[in-house]
Amino acid sequence: MAISLPSKHKNFLWYWFPIIVYCLLIFIQSSYPSPDQLSRVTNLDKLLHVIVYACLGALLLRAFKTIRMQDKPILILALSILLSSLYGISDEIHQHFVPYRHADVVDVLMDIAGSIVGVCAYQFYTARHT
Repeated sequence: MAISLPSKHKNFLWYWFPIIVYCLLIFIQSSYPSPDQLSRVTNLDKLLHVIVYACLGALLLRAFKTIRMQDKPILILALSILLSSLYGISDEIHQHFVPYRHADVVDVLMDIAGSIVGVCAYQFYTARHT
């Protein structure tokens, strides 16, 4: 016998819970000293910031498309970029207090750029495949 969850809970588990887990993983990774290997490859850390926050931006947009505001696409695009960018800023502030890590304005810019790329890419993909 299968257990059926109410639609509201399925929505949370499928769309919002992954965001919580993803943000938790970012926070945990940022709590450790920076790996030495990243500094050996020029700008690899910047590329990783773009990729990580592109994924976060896309996850947020994916979730926002399931709520009442879905008929306001500009608002959900802006909110997705804003929230993923703010999380990137808060992560850099967090890193400032972690031993052997530091806050970097360029990393924040890469987080914001990644948020924009991820949101735009997800929007483009879903517009073409729906």
